[in-house]
Amino acid sequence: MENCKEASTPIATGCSLYMDENGKDYDQTGFRGLLASLLYLTASRPNIMFSVCLCARFQAQPKESHYMAAKRILKYLKGTIDVGIWYPCEVSLNLIGYSDSDFVGCKIDRKSISGTSHILGSSLISWHSKKQACVALSIAKAKYIAAGSCCAQSLWIQQQLSDFGINLSKISLFCDNTSAMNLTKNPIQHSRTKHIEICHHCIRDHVIKGHCVI
Repeated sequence: MENCKEASTPIATGCSLYMDENGKDYDQTGFRGLLASLLYLTASRPNIMFSVCLCARFQAQPKESHYMAAKRILKYLKGTIDVGIWYPCEVSLNLIGYSDSDFVGCKIDRKSISGTSHILGSSLISWHSKKQACVALSIAKAKYIAAGSCCAQSLWIQQQLSDFGINLSKISLFCDNTSAMNLTKNPIQHSRTKHIEICHHCIRDHVIKGHCVI
C-alpha cells in the first residue's frame, strides 16, 4: 500500500456495507489481521473508529467488498499522516454543538446513524458517529434522536468545563431538520412522527403490495 492512491475520507460517501451474500469470499484470517491492526491504531487515530468498527461487523464471513472498504482506510491513513487539529490560544470559549443523522443508514437492521460534533471556540473537541439504539420511524425522529445525543454530550462537556472554572451559561445546538426542532419544543407530538416507506414501483403503480418495506 506504500504506492497506493490516497483517499480523502476513510469510507466512500454514500457507502453502505451489507452482508453481500453473493459476493466473492475473502481470506478470513487476513481480513481479521488487518482489522486488528486498524483497531490498535484507533488509540491514536480516533477518526477511523467508525469505519473500522463498520468493517469489523463482517469478520465471520468477509467478502471482497468488505476487504476493499478496509483497504480504503489504509489509503486514507497514507494521505493524512501529517493532518491534525489545530488548537489556538486566546480565543473566546463558546461551545457549539452540531447534530445530524441519516435515515435507515444500516440496511441490515434498518437503524439510522447519528453524527455529532462540538466546537469550543474555534477548535473541534468532541465528535462521534454511531448507530442509533432504536429504529426511527421517520426522518424527524432520527434527527431528534441525534439532537438528544448531542445535547447530552453538551451537558457533559459543560460540567467538565465548570471543573476548570469555565462556566457556560448558554450552549448553541444546530440541527438541519425543522420537524425535529419543533419536536423538541412540543414532545407531546411524538405519535405524529410515524413514517411508512413505500417502494418506488408501488408508487408508480398506485398499489401497495405485500412485499413493500414498511
